[in-house]
Amino acid sequence: MGFFKGFLPIGEYARGWRPHLLLAAICCLLSGWVAWRATLTRQIEQLGRQTLHRAEFYRFNLESLLARNASLPRVITMEGRLKDLLKNPEEERARSEANDYLMNVANSADLNATYLMDRKGLTLAASNHRLASSFVGHNYSFRPYYIDAMLKGLGIFYGVGATTGYPGYFITGPVEDQGERIGAVTVKISLEDFEMAMIRSGDKVFLTDAHGIIFLASVREWKYHSLMPLGDEVRGRISASRQYGDWRIDPLGIALPLRNEPQLVRLALPGDMPQDYLVQSVKTGPLGWWVVLLAETRREQQNAWLAGIAAGLTMAVVLLAAIHFRLRSLRHDERRQAAAALRRAHDELERRIAERTADLRAANASLEEKIETLKTTESILQETRDAAVQAGKLAVLGQMAAGIGHEVNQPLTALHALTDNATLLLEHGQLGEVRENLGAIKQMATRIGLLVSKVKHFARKPSQEKQAARVADVMDQALMLVEIRRKRAEARIDVQGIPGDLRVIADPQRLEQVFVNLLLNALDAVSGTAARCVSVAAARSGGRVRIAVRDSGPGIAEAALPRLFEPFFTTKEAGQGLGLGLAISRMIAAELGGDLEARNHEDGGAEFTVILEAA
Repeated sequence: MGFFKGFLPIGEYARGWRPHLLLAAICCLLSGWVAWRATLTRQIEQLGRQTLHRAEFYRFNLESLLARNASLPRVITMEGRLKDLLKNPEEERARSEANDYLMNVANSADLNATYLMDRKGLTLAASNHRLASSFVGHNYSFRPYYIDAMLKGLGIFYGVGATTGYPGYFITGPVEDQGERIGAVTVKISLEDFEMAMIRSGDKVFLTDAHGIIFLASVREWKYHSLMPLGDEVRGRISASRQYGDWRIDPLGIALPLRNEPQLVRLALPGDMPQDYLVQSVKTGPLGWWVVLLAETRREQQNAWLAGIAAGLTMAVVLLAAIHFRLRSLRHDERRQAAAALRRAHDELERRIAERTADLRAANASLEEKIETLKTTESILQETRDAAVQAGKLAVLGQMAAGIGHEVNQPLTALHALTDNATLLLEHGQLGEVRENLGAIKQMATRIGLLVSKVKHFARKPSQEKQAARVADVMDQALMLVEIRRKRAEARIDVQGIPGDLRVIADPQRLEQVFVNLLLNALDAVSGTAARCVSVAAARSGGRVRIAVRDSGPGIAEAALPRLFEPFFTTKEAGQGLGLGLAISRMIAAELGGDLEARNHEDGGAEFTVILEAA
């Protein structure tokens, strides 16, 4: 208690310290408030930049999706078969040809639907003419996209399908004949994939039209609600165009004006407690849409509170230090007693250190022994990895053995025949023909020697030394080794212009093994498919080089993707592989300082990418 008596004034001194303590408390609170305010402002500004970046990302992706098919209706309107149907709507052959053409366009461009209307808005042909929900025979003259296309030359509209009930983005262009608009072609694009990407992102984000009606949202319960109450005129226009079908557009329950700047507002979203959000709105698209992103500020506020508390505590520590120095004169006796206690504690500590030193020496000896054991284990692990890589090579050679035997057997058979012919020709004195036979024999022997040389080079153990290797040379070696398999699969390998000066830091032999494994897997994937194509491409990105091998096969099953690089995991039939190729390939890539990635390409098929350090 004597120690604390030095810090706490007692008796008559306590009354004199009360104003000072009150002033100290005010200073701590003021410091905490200033730090809280400054930190919150800085955190909100940083969050605003992040939300703006995210909102611009959504805007860019949406506008790219819309612009990709913006000119498609004008291209379709130039088709003569559509004009023939508009001129002869009763002719069955013209109708059938127009339906087939629109169906092919929709399938090729991955459209939801495309259809042809006459000058009265009656649908004459459609890509979905074979479905029960076909647009053929329906009149869409009430739709704004048809009216704008016939009057202004282009109609754009988003709404729920009047026939199918599925929402979509409609682009309409007029069909003209000798300067007269005789009909219109509409392309319907589904934004479902864009909405699913919004949902998977984890963001609270939605799209509204020019009237503030939410039509796409990461939270499905928000769809077809308005941010503000709608006027009678707006409701009348929506009802007349049947833009949102039978949906009743009710307010979402939050008043949120749309602006091109971040807003810090307190909202009570449906199903949630009221809290502060940073709202970022970005205008997008030709119809006056808004991308609205809601970012929670709970973490920023927590950081601000922590900064305020820390500042207040820091000020308190400073003030306590000042009080401490002010009271040093009152603690002189206590300090001498503390010094004596410290000397006793020092002596006790010296004794304990001496006891612990012996224990530490014994522990150090045990640790050195464990380090030696670890080094031995690491050496065994490296030898095991090298053996696994070499086993992978031999496994690949085993898979190619039948093809190599066939490739060698053909020249040997030819050599046998040419040798017999040379003997007969020599007996008849036809030396010219003998020279030709000997030249052919030399070519066959050279061919066999080249093949054997490539196989020996591939089977040889790598040097484990990294160097600047030309990607094109290593890929050429790998392509030569898989050429037999490619012929058997009747496939095509397209190498898309690997730059001759493109080099990576790698062991060429081990990199060649990775390329061979990826090419063989790609050839297996396209076997039995209609388009047997494997493409190879390489490019430099910063200080890394990406080499991609893509096939036109069915792709990788979603369930198999997480386990694709596990040892002994294979999607092939029994007897067609051990499941080590990809595991060894990724291990080699990692040892070379890179990585191996796998994904399903958006245009179909699987794509494996080797990423290495550029030389």
